[in-house]
Amino acid sequence: MRGEITSYDTVSSTGSIKGQDGQPYLFARHDIHTGSEIKVGQSVDFVPTGSTATQIVILGDAVASATTATAPAAAFGAASGGTAAAALNGSGYDWQYALLKFDGRLRRQDFWISFLILFGVSFVTSFIPLINMVIGLALIWPNVAITVKRLHDMGKSGWLTLIPYAGVIIGSFVMFAGGAGAFLAAAATGDASALATAGGLGAIGLGVLIMLVTSIGFLIWIGVTDSQPGTNQYGPNPKGL
Repeated sequence: MRGEITSYDTVSSTGSIKGQDGQPYLFARHDIHTGSEIKVGQSVDFVPTGSTATQIVILGDAVASATTATAPAAAFGAASGGTAAAALNGSGYDWQYALLKFDGRLRRQDFWISFLILFGVSFVTSFIPLINMVIGLALIWPNVAITVKRLHDMGKSGWLTLIPYAGVIIGSFVMFAGGAGAFLAAAATGDASALATAGGLGAIGLGVLIMLVTSIGFLIWIGVTDSQPGTNQYGPNPKGL
């Protein structure tokens, strides 16, 4: 929805927006994507959530940036696929928004940046006993957050995030229903004869295959699909298109 900033308090970092529907909406500074100065009278695009404005984009920034950006900054923006405002900032990536929030949309570039950050943290901490378990649990939140927003950017429901988890459940069921439990128990005892008769090796392979295909296929799907053009039900296009 389009609107106009009608008030802003620099002390509390909160203000109000009058929407094109004539209704007032409250907002906080952290709901504005860009880092520019906030002024009364600025035109904005936002997503109304009850009486609150979220996912706010200051429209005046895009116009000002397009006319005042230096050649290097504009070239950076074109190369990165970001808006002119992002070019002036040097980067359009907001790690706090990307990793911690579930509302709004996340473009492919920011999704892969976030994914690599989380993968790197997970890889490094995997060599530290006990800590790796705590970090692994803590990383569930940001992993789900970036996936939900990426689906939103595609115009899809965030509930589709459950697809890889469903693959893990189905794969595990296939493994143990096919006798994988007996096979692993025999392997643990080191009894070669019991291992030979236990069966379940094929079930393990099939279960693992289901998990891998589901997880990798889902990652590729959300990682290569382009943003839905324009504003959708989850907010404005993060590319500014």
